[in-house]
Amino acid sequence: MLTALAIRDVVLIEALDLEFGAGLDALTGETGAGKSILLDALGLALGARGDTALVRHGATQAIVTATFDAPTGALAVLLDDNGVAVEPGEPLLIRRIVKADGGSRGFVNDQPAGAALLREMAPMLVEIHGQHDDRGLLAPAGHRDLLDTFGRIDARATARCWVALRDAEAALAAARADIETAARDREWLAHAVDELTTLAAQPGEEETLADQRRTMQRAEKIADDLAQIDDFLDGSDGGLAKLRQAARVLERIAPDHDSLAEALAAIDRAVNEGASAEDRLRDARAALTYDPRALEDDEARLFELRAMARKHRVQPDELPALADDLRTRLDRLEAGEGGVAALAKSVAAAREDYVAAATALSAARRGAAARLDAAVAGELAPLKLDTARFRTSVAPIDPAGWNASGQDRVEFEIATNPGAPFAPLTKIASGGELSRFILALKVALAEEGGAATMIFDEIDRGVGGAVASAIGERLARLAEVTQLLVVTHSPQVAARAAQHLLIAKSHDGTVTRTGVRRLDEQERREEIARMLSGAIVTDEARAQAGRLLETA
Repeated sequence: MLTALAIRDVVLIEALDLEFGAGLDALTGETGAGKSILLDALGLALGARGDTALVRHGATQAIVTATFDAPTGALAVLLDDNGVAVEPGEPLLIRRIVKADGGSRGFVNDQPAGAALLREMAPMLVEIHGQHDDRGLLAPAGHRDLLDTFGRIDARATARCWVALRDAEAALAAARADIETAARDREWLAHAVDELTTLAAQPGEEETLADQRRTMQRAEKIADDLAQIDDFLDGSDGGLAKLRQAARVLERIAPDHDSLAEALAAIDRAVNEGASAEDRLRDARAALTYDPRALEDDEARLFELRAMARKHRVQPDELPALADDLRTRLDRLEAGEGGVAALAKSVAAAREDYVAAATALSAARRGAAARLDAAVAGELAPLKLDTARFRTSVAPIDPAGWNASGQDRVEFEIATNPGAPFAPLTKIASGGELSRFILALKVALAEEGGAATMIFDEIDRGVGGAVASAIGERLARLAEVTQLLVVTHSPQVAARAAQHLLIAKSHDGTVTRTGVRRLDEQERREEIARMLSGAIVTDEARAQAGRLLETA
């Protein structure tokens, strides 16, 4: 809901701060007082073109700030998707600045926002209906959703069937494309599968072969060193043999002195450590065995794996998976139309499910259309549209246009005269008729929701008496479910308002300004009397104004 509007330096408005409440707000004033400026200012905040002509003469920039209730639902999601942070429960402030020398800037809660985002937010915040409006109810693109909401129709089953159908069609198309591609490359595919099968690469094989190769290459380099160590330790002239000979001599003379006994113990320890060293060397020789043939075989296998990987532009470890993938493609090709036939059956079944769901949806829409037509028809006669007819056209669309919302094109149509053909609203309705049709539709669709704020711009133009009273009564009913702002010249409509704003021009001899003020009960009676009688307000007009206010 729109709660406040602050305007600075817009056309004839120097500074204006307005507050709005729930229900029906009437905006009145003499012709030319500047009522359209308010709508232009609000439109500017909601992303309308930033025309420099809106900047008041002598000012450097025009600023409009619109305040709304805290955003919820789709609006909150839209703001979040665009990186605009809004604290829960905090009001929504939209500010637009237009400079006199060109250029404009937008802000949402003091965060920069482009005009495109403001325009996307606008229909979620405000609906503006004027005699030349081509949005909202007049846009056929939204009629189907409006009908579904009015009829409380759930289209989700049709949407699910549509997704299933599209998935099945995509799988069939992919299978056919694979077969077509595979058929063109059959010879290459068969050869690739054969050579990969022959190669029989294993996961991790390249790393294992590389490790073995490095080990054997290292063994080759240290083989001479190991042989030299053997010469030092093994044989009758080796170090260990000499130590054992020394130990045998010491055993005979060790009892002669304690130091000899200690020396014998030390040599025994050396012999034991030397034996341990021999065991470790033996293990090392076993692990570092250098086999020229084995090294050659490992290198040949390693180079073969890497060459195959380069050929197919994959890593060596990916060769087993590649072999499986190419084999699957070849199997699919060899399976031929069998797999495609199965997928085609799946598509046919999914299409049947979708058609069944969409047919049921169409039937529900036709039923809802009949109820909506009856509801609108009940509103036409009091609005002096008793010769007009309204219908909700639910027509099938070409299968190429089927989608998740079904198989229907929904459009609101009217025939203004008996025997005249039905046509879209904008094609045959005059300005006054169009506004009244919109009102009738809005009343019928009152529970549909939509924007929290609606504005009707001179919906009562060219009518009076009973028709104006009927318009006022319906606007009041509509204001029970949404905030309603009405720019009006009709006293019958103004009398229905919960709040009354007067728009007037003032002159100080050099500058003309437009101002707006909220009327109290006495001022409101006087304004309605002026609307009834014209420039000279008579006592009879005041009395009539009082009766209108009492009966509203």
